[in-house]
Amino acid sequence: MPRLPAPARYVPYHEIGDDPHIVVDGKDQASTLLSLSHWPWNRTPDHLRKDTSTHIVYTYLDNPAAHVDVSVVSNSHYDEDGLLSMFALVDPELAYQHRDLCIATSYATDFWRCTDETAAKLAFVLGAWSDKESSPLGPKVFSLPLRQRIIEQYRGMLRALPGILADPFSDTAQWQAEYDFWQQSRELLAAGHVRIELHPDVDLAVIHVPDTLPCISIRRYLLRWDLPVHPFAIFEHTDCSRILWVQGQHMSFQYRYESWVQVIRFRPLPRVDLTPLAEHLNALEPANAQWAFEGVNEVAARLQIVENQPTGLSAAALISELIGFLAQAPSAWDPHGPEPAYESSVDL
Repeated sequence: MPRLPAPARYVPYHEIGDDPHIVVDGKDQASTLLSLSHWPWNRTPDHLRKDTSTHIVYTYLDNPAAHVDVSVVSNSHYDEDGLLSMFALVDPELAYQHRDLCIATSYATDFWRCTDETAAKLAFVLGAWSDKESSPLGPKVFSLPLRQRIIEQYRGMLRALPGILADPFSDTAQWQAEYDFWQQSRELLAAGHVRIELHPDVDLAVIHVPDTLPCISIRRYLLRWDLPVHPFAIFEHTDCSRILWVQGQHMSFQYRYESWVQVIRFRPLPRVDLTPLAEHLNALEPANAQWAFEGVNEVAARLQIVENQPTGLSAAALISELIGFLAQAPSAWDPHGPEPAYESSVDL
């Protein structure tokens, strides 16, 4: 084990003021002394950069020469990568005992990419703790105004995480159902019932799913996602950052989170604004359906039909229109490029 820095203390993002501090998994402030974050346009030192913020923080712990004399750590928003990043600085000795698990879990929660079953289960457990319907933190925390909820989530989870790591899988209700969904999805892919069609020139993967396959609700990015196939199973097979789901006449497009942040292992193509494509599809749409794009600044932005109505377009027609647009549209969000004038919806 390397020489670790002294434990830091969590201070809420909007209460820091002029105090020097470390920001993990978020945006710098004027008084930020050190950024350990994969967020767009961050100031993380180059020699510490990794794909997830948790991985960045552990790389910082691995390098005593990089340590700074600062006792405050913060983040603007709550999520699992932010929690694991912060925990590694608040309790570095205990966190370092779980180094590989925490890093693997951060890839599972942020990028939906995981082959490690222990990390996958921990991701499901942390997802349960962040869901108002299942969290042991209690419903009062999730009824608070957003800023106060973030504070109470961090305080509660920093207290709870040592116990979770000591015995993470005792409550099977927190992970078993999603684990089973993941395994069933793997089997569907292995049997060829779910098919991935790749268009690498435009960084696109088309996921063809049987029309009869039911959608199952999972927790990601503090939201509920209804999907017919678990994304862990899909993303074992492709790094494409642009995903089109095709299930009968229900079709939707999604930018993966990797194209919102700064990843190092590979670089996804920059996002393009799909609003003009949505308008074009509405002009072509033969059904009573309305396409809409959430915006390039959303962390996992989707192009989809309002209220999940079926499209009247064929899959072949939609794929052709999408590929043609992606091939020629200008960049609208490049986390490695110049910072745009607008900000993300999660920048609080």
